[in-house]
Amino acid sequence: MNVIPTALPEVLIIEPKVFGDERGFFMESFNQQAFDAAVGYSVTFVQDNHSRSARGVLRGLHYQLPPHAQGKLVRVTAGAVFDVAVDMRRSSARFGRWVGVDLSAANHRQLWIPPGFAHGFLVLSDSADFLYKTTDYYAPPAEAALAWDDHGVGIRWPELGTAPILSPKDAVAPALGDARGFD
Repeated sequence: MNVIPTALPEVLIIEPKVFGDERGFFMESFNQQAFDAAVGYSVTFVQDNHSRSARGVLRGLHYQLPPHAQGKLVRVTAGAVFDVAVDMRRSSARFGRWVGVDLSAANHRQLWIPPGFAHGFLVLSDSADFLYKTTDYYAPPAEAALAWDDHGVGIRWPELGTAPILSPKDAVAPALGDARGFD
């Protein structure tokens, strides 16, 4: 496994070793011992989620607050997305900064988004299957969101020629200054 740091040091790109030939490919998509070594501490995952979304769907930017803050290890098994993490820790020197990574079935990349970061993605392909491993269970009272188009954050989403397709909840998510954050 190859671990690539991002501009947000806690957010990591993980590239598994992929062995391929004319029959297809094999890869180890998760190994607890290797993952813990890569991030530098022990992580326990408690829930796996799978979503399928059409081209132009933008999901996010979502996060959960303590005591149910979630870390997420995400990957795409079909299609392609532009995946984003935003630092929501008010005490961080990088508060409000973001990183974006292309994740696809073709590149097999994964992204580790630790607790304290908002997460979202935009589907670039006709559809995309997206898998999440989470470190805490979904807890509606702890959920929070950040506006995908907050000018203060300034995420440069890929241009698809049409406005992104949002859920009603994501369409009214607050800007960074009004969003609930981590201390």
